[in-house]
Amino acid sequence: MLNSALARSAGALTCLLLLALAAVASLVYGNIPVTLGTLLDSLFAYDAGNIQHLVIRSERVSRTVVALAVGAGLAVAGVLMQSLTRNPLASPGILGINAGALFFVVAGATLFSLSLPSDLIWLAFLGAGVAAGLVFTLGQEPGQGLSPVRTVLAGVAITALFVSFSQGLLIMNQDRLESLLFWLAGSVSGRSLDAVMGLLPIIAVAIVITLLMTRQLNLLGMDDEVIQGLGLNVVRTRLLCVVLVIALAGTAVAIAGLIGFVGLIVPHMARAIFGTDHRWLLPASALIGAALLLIADTVARLVIPPQEIPVGVVTALLGTPLFLHLARKTRSLT
Repeated sequence: MLNSALARSAGALTCLLLLALAAVASLVYGNIPVTLGTLLDSLFAYDAGNIQHLVIRSERVSRTVVALAVGAGLAVAGVLMQSLTRNPLASPGILGINAGALFFVVAGATLFSLSLPSDLIWLAFLGAGVAAGLVFTLGQEPGQGLSPVRTVLAGVAITALFVSFSQGLLIMNQDRLESLLFWLAGSVSGRSLDAVMGLLPIIAVAIVITLLMTRQLNLLGMDDEVIQGLGLNVVRTRLLCVVLVIALAGTAVAIAGLIGFVGLIVPHMARAIFGTDHRWLLPASALIGAALLLIADTVARLVIPPQEIPVGVVTALLGTPLFLHLARKTRSLT
């Protein structure tokens, strides 16, 4: 763990460099590989007749921007969830929030023929809110408040329930199955910047508000009586955290579908490097989350070319072993 401010600053610069390299790799690698020179030409001397320039401008720039925003948003949402619940296993994916948003998105697409992310965003927010309410209700230990184990079990059950409902709707509506299949596995491809540009500011604003709450989030790790003694309105702070998680997770699902484990593993990676101070933890998580999803998306394109696997499959392969390790560690401490 980096302790001094200088060491943490160096770590932050390393994260920025990693993000830059991941973004360049996302723009360069794929079914049609390009050189760095071609990449620069496509950005600053665009030739509409050049197929490589066309691929970069029409596809790779948009999916790079989407992966960057979604990865950062899911990672920050994971930090908020773990701080809010004081549970190292908490994340929008594990606690069913992503699955709730997914179900409402699929319902809107299959029952009302909605297709644009801008049309589905409010359904995603509603689904994320419903799932969060169910999980927090079911996770309560009588007389003791929120139980980490009960919360995770409730999240797993709610996730299974909403994913099953989503699959059922798609089976009953075969015409929409192919167009919505990527939402079930998670993907950042096929989204033009024009289609998602109205949603990206939601993620940006939510992240900025979260960064302004570092003092409150640091205090949330203490007992409620101590927090209140320090003058923090616990109920209002937690309610704001829930709203921010719903905004981040709901927007991510509306844009890219069900991408799991980013919100779980990234906060632990950032915490291992920068410690628990949210002044460093939050920006580091945003940078690492964006870089991780960019790398996962690049890998997804290169595994079985010319086809690509959903990015949600890659993040699941990365996140499942860590989740099992954390679950075992948490169980041993209870």
